[in-house]
Order: sequence, then structure tokens, then C-alpha cells
Amino acid sequence: MSKTVQLKNGKSVTPLGIGTWMIGEDPAREKQEIEAILTGIKAGMTLIDTAEMYGEGRSEILVGKALKQYFVEGSRDDVFVVSKVLPWNAGKGNMRKSCVNSLERLGLKYLDMYLYHWIGNVPLKEVVEGLNALQDEGLIRSWGVSNFDTRDMEKLLKIPGGDKCQVNQVLYHLGSRGIEYDLIDYMKDHDIALMSYCPLAQGGKLSKGLRENPVVEDIAKAHGVTPTQVILAWNIRNGHTIAIPKSSSPVHIKENAESVNLELTLADLQALDGEFAPPSCKMPLDTE
Repeated sequence: MSKTVQLKNGKSVTPLGIGTWMIGEDPAREKQEIEAILTGIKAGMTLIDTAEMYGEGRSEILVGKALKQYFVEGSRDDVFVVSKVLPWNAGKGNMRKSCVNSLERLGLKYLDMYLYHWIGNVPLKEVVEGLNALQDEGLIRSWGVSNFDTRDMEKLLKIPGGDKCQVNQVLYHLGSRGIEYDLIDYMKDHDIALMSYCPLAQGGKLSKGLRENPVVEDIAKAHGVTPTQVILAWNIRNGHTIAIPKSSSPVHIKENAESVNLELTLADLQALDGEFAPPSCKMPLDTE
């Protein structure tokens, strides 16, 4: 997977990662889920996103088992592991403990990135200080936030040390483009990458509606690919977005990974924009 997204700290990461929400919760699926993660890593999806919240740590445990198998032949430097701290664990007394617990479940000495999962009651200044302290200690290599809107980001960047934030992980897919009104531009102006969760609108009628949309289907047929690959290629089209689709199927993981090779044309992007963009909210089509 040759395409990358460069973070403002200079680190380059894959534009397609592996989401693990709801993975690790069913012991009967463990073998398949581990195989899916290993398949994704070998296919170039080397960024793995998890959280202490997912299955109350069971997702991290399963990721740790997959990594243990991978490290038999692969290197720790091959993967970029992201986890998240819950809002009520983000204060001075708990953040380090939460981070260490995540590391123990994952079987790692450090996290490549640690995210503040969403805004809670802990003062944001205290959260930033805690994240920077973990980075100084070497328990995390970088940090970011999740579910922050534009106003939240503005508050964050006014805090001393808040400019070390590398990413903001938010909901973004063809059927949910509200962040294009102002958040995407704000993040791009401050060199903060977008990490897109649920890029396929996982589950339910909305996901099915995206895949079966006539415009999406026509573009897929024209390129000889699947609708899923069109939707993911659209999500990472501008080089500033990291998409983290969740899949527990090795077959679907391979399908996801191959979408990085799909180059949508300007006509494709305009057709999708016309079909899905909210009024007065057109995402720039540049690929800079």
C-alpha cells in the first residue's frame, strides 16, 4: 500500500486502517477476527484502531493476540496502533492507569497514538497535560482527539500544548457529510488529519443504501470494482483522511485494502458529490 497520509509530526500512516469496534466480544468468532486483522496488516492496512471502551477491553485483548501472532515474523515498527481513553478516565489520577491497562491488554510497550475518546467533564487543559505527559514518558508516541466539533477544536488549540494534536477521529462517509461545512477546512488549516470512523456507514439501511445507490453502482461497474471500494476510495480521495472500516471477515478486509488502488476520476467525484453532498456543502475535489 504505497499511498500514505503524513501527520504534522512527520509520521506517515496508511490511509486505510482496521477498525475494531464490536470485535473481540464473541469468543466463537475469535479465530476469524484474528485472521481478519492479520490479513489486513499483510495487505497494507497497518493502522489498527481500538479503544478501552470496545467490549470493556476485549477488543484490545483480541488485537493483542493478533499482534502476538504477527510479531513472530513481523516487526513492531510495521504497525501503527491507536487506542482511546474514556472521558471519565482522562483526569490526572486515571489517564496513566488507563493507558498502562490498554498496553497490557495489547501486549505492547507503547501506543503509536492515544485518542481522547470524546469531550467529558475533565477540564480540557488537564486532558492535554495528561496526554503530553504520557508522550514525554514514552508510553505513547503521539496523541489526538475523537468526536470533536469545530468549537471543540478551537478550544483545544488555545491550550498550551494543544497544538500537538495529530488527528481528530469523527464520523464521515458518503451519507454523512456534515463535517464538510467547517470542521474539515479548520483541521486542514491547522494540519490536523481526519480519521474517519464508519466510512462504510456500517450496518442498517443507510449502509445498504450507499452500496446499492445507482451512482455508486455505475462507478463501480465502470472501474470493475465493488461499491464498497468506491465508497472507501471516495473517503480517502484527498490524501488527508485515514479511513478505519471495521470488518471481521478476511475476505472483506482484502476487498477494503484493494480500494486504495482505485483512482476516482473528476467525473466520478462530481457525480458522487451531486448525489450525496448537502446543499452549499461541496467537498473540494483537489487531491493535493
